[in-house]
Amino acid sequence: MTSILTSFKGGENLAKKKRSLFNLIFGNNHIQPGGEATQLKMLNGYMPVFSQFGNEAYSSDIVRAAVDAIARNGAKLVPKHIRKTNENVTAVHDNIENLLQIQPNPFMDAYTFYYKVITQLYIQNNSFIYIDYGDLGNIRGFYPINASTTELLEYQGEIYAKFHFLGGQKITLAYTELIHLRRFFYKNDFYGEPNDHALYPTLELINTTDQGIINAVKSSAFLRGLLKFTTTLRQEDMTKQKNKFMEEYMNINNSGGVAATDAKADYIPLNSEPKLINSPQMDLIEQKVYKYFGVSKEIVMSNYDENQWNAFYESVIEPIAIQMSLQFTSKIFSPREKGFGNEIIFESNRLAYASNRTKTLLIQQLMPMGVLSINEAREILNMAPVEDGDKRIVSLNYVSADKADKYQGVEGDDNNDN
Repeated sequence: MTSILTSFKGGENLAKKKRSLFNLIFGNNHIQPGGEATQLKMLNGYMPVFSQFGNEAYSSDIVRAAVDAIARNGAKLVPKHIRKTNENVTAVHDNIENLLQIQPNPFMDAYTFYYKVITQLYIQNNSFIYIDYGDLGNIRGFYPINASTTELLEYQGEIYAKFHFLGGQKITLAYTELIHLRRFFYKNDFYGEPNDHALYPTLELINTTDQGIINAVKSSAFLRGLLKFTTTLRQEDMTKQKNKFMEEYMNINNSGGVAATDAKADYIPLNSEPKLINSPQMDLIEQKVYKYFGVSKEIVMSNYDENQWNAFYESVIEPIAIQMSLQFTSKIFSPREKGFGNEIIFESNRLAYASNRTKTLLIQQLMPMGVLSINEAREILNMAPVEDGDKRIVSLNYVSADKADKYQGVEGDDNNDN
């Protein structure tokens, strides 16, 4: 157990005493910039400070459902380490790929990691990932950072990010050690624009609607009827008669549902109908949220067809995959390693969401051309690979273009004419 704990930063003395999660991730001796660091000056005069926004937004069930639909589908993306050359693309199965595909850090599996990263991106429009390097410069893990405030600093020509956490801890990290995903990247030179001004009016509308429904339901149960006495009674007697009437006729034990009164009192029922927002208005509010996050109701409800999924993938999931591919490649590899064609790509088997008819037609068209191997075709059909399934089958109806004339027996016809 001790050997496992000491394999990541800050875990050297975990077996001896309790440690905070902050120290487990960043360690006690993480090198901080010495001397005096100054706030980074932005070109447009904006403050280089980003404060967390999104707690109120994520509390809304509609917002949470929309973001969840994006995060749970985006977390299905599969990271791969490849090396591109002029001739081909080679898969590189190394420690980096293993971390990204299985367990980026000791506390999260890959799906949970990407789900959290994408959720932060869509709630805060900024998502920071800390790259943990070992003593020998090897990558040991990736950690999503959920800080309350982020401040950009400049020290000796280098940019640093200072993170403040709600627990009072703070850490300053080189910007080159951070993977920074952004959304709505417009005015600020480094940060994505926050959601507050754009999303708050809709959130207030949702909150007002929810409170209205709650109050309407409550008010409908307050006053059910009036007990009108035909004679003058003292206040004590009216209260006594009212309580007696309620105990005998307006409780769950009155299975008959009939009340009896004499000439001294008349019971006048009140038809209290709660005024609720109608369905079209509620749909309009929901659509405002879905439109803001770029999803449809069908995607949120997992009731989409093939075309709706393709539109969602191309407009939402694919841009996330592209940005993560570029950021992970840029921050993981050195210029020399990138010069040799090393890349991190995030891809997905889009055909897994196609209809069975589309899958069958695609296999029928592509397998005879050698585009798909047997196992690739089986993967499309959600079937397990088989032995020797990486072989490609090519139909004899296809021939290389430079051999087409010879194959058809027309080579040399011009010479025969002479």
